[in-house]
Amino acid sequence: MDFSDSKNRNKLLGLLFTGVLMAALDIAIVGPALPAIQKQFGIDERAAAWIFSIYVLFNLVGTPLMAKLADTIGRRSIYIIDIALFAAGSLIVAMSPNFSILLLGRAIQGFGSGGIFPVASAVIGDTFPQEKRGSALGLIGAVFGIAFIIGPIIAGVLLMFSWHWLFMINLPIAFFIIAGSTKLLNNSNKETKGKFDLRGMLLLGIILASITYGFNQIDTKEFFQSLISLSVLPFILVPVILLPLFKSTEEKAGSPVLRIKLFASKQVILVSLLSIGAGIVEAAIVFVPPLLVATFKVTSSTASFMLFPVVLAMAAGSPTAGRMLDKMGSRAVLITGTILLSIGMFALALTSGSLILFYIAASISGIGMGFLLGAPLRYIMLKEARASERASGQGVLTLFTGTGQLFGSALVGAVASSQGGGSTGLQIAYGMVGAILFLLIIVSFNLKSRTEELNTVQESI
Repeated sequence: MDFSDSKNRNKLLGLLFTGVLMAALDIAIVGPALPAIQKQFGIDERAAAWIFSIYVLFNLVGTPLMAKLADTIGRRSIYIIDIALFAAGSLIVAMSPNFSILLLGRAIQGFGSGGIFPVASAVIGDTFPQEKRGSALGLIGAVFGIAFIIGPIIAGVLLMFSWHWLFMINLPIAFFIIAGSTKLLNNSNKETKGKFDLRGMLLLGIILASITYGFNQIDTKEFFQSLISLSVLPFILVPVILLPLFKSTEEKAGSPVLRIKLFASKQVILVSLLSIGAGIVEAAIVFVPPLLVATFKVTSSTASFMLFPVVLAMAAGSPTAGRMLDKMGSRAVLITGTILLSIGMFALALTSGSLILFYIAASISGIGMGFLLGAPLRYIMLKEARASERASGQGVLTLFTGTGQLFGSALVGAVASSQGGGSTGLQIAYGMVGAILFLLIIVSFNLKSRTEELNTVQESI
């Protein structure tokens, strides 16, 4: 299909938007379903945590694999496979007779969803002119804010019938996306040389699985003792031991899962650090409802609705960041975003009993998230990566964001628990997150200026 026509590009953007929305909604609506799932299968909180953790793990493993296959086999084929896997996993979860089968379905969902966002971002890089990419990526980034707005409403309605419908609803949406993809997506195949890097994929999978399991086993009440326990320490050491081997493997591979040469670019290193920070922020926001319950003595449902300023501000901030990208460049947007987020996290740390201060902090944080989590990081990677490696480059960002989510969750939980829990412990944790974001402000100042960014020339375009 000819994408020089803006009408065709808008159709394609709508299709990509729907696919990312489906995956984003699954994150937003799973939380409300956890109590019902726990009751049906008779599981405790630690076991229930695996409903989220196994999804993240297979999402992280699937991201580089699907992104790489999209660069070698073609965008359309892999995007359709991703959507089909996500739908199959949804069906397995909904029909699961026991908890083990449910986890299998969640793993398949996560594996399929790993490629949806990076492939969508790469398609935008392939088909949209440079002056339109920022706005298009901003719209895709806004999906997550929209999902968190409508997710609780959808969950509330469907839970009146059964938690199973939270997953069954994905099936008709997936059918629509697959049908549209066969017509709108080009099966571009830009890189065909090199044998697939199976060894690198296995090493990366082991590294990510070890990190995920180790973080999951940390006892936040006895953080330092659990950190050196046999259930945690060996799994934290595995990545340290295997990373040099992984680096060596990727440098020798003809078609590596992660192209190490990408990190020869200072921009890519800085963007990777900012991606980790973005993941930490996403994880930190998960702990806001417990903070509200502890501070303002509200119910859990009321606390969820009190998050609306965050998601509304994020949904508004993301497209705004996209428009600013096209005019001012990524450094200005990311400096603004990290400053706003640092202020927002410090304000949450000082919330105490002030409802007005909380809403101010929530709104500032939401705008900052829209700036950091939306288009800028992916825009930079599109500029730095070769045309044949755009999907792989987007996959790198997703990997680092996921790593940040795992680390952020462990950090906030550990700090809050070690400080006695409750509102005081969580406030101290948000202060630490604010300090991390303050360091990321410095990182943002080291990015390329607008002029340098415009002069960046990609290889093999």
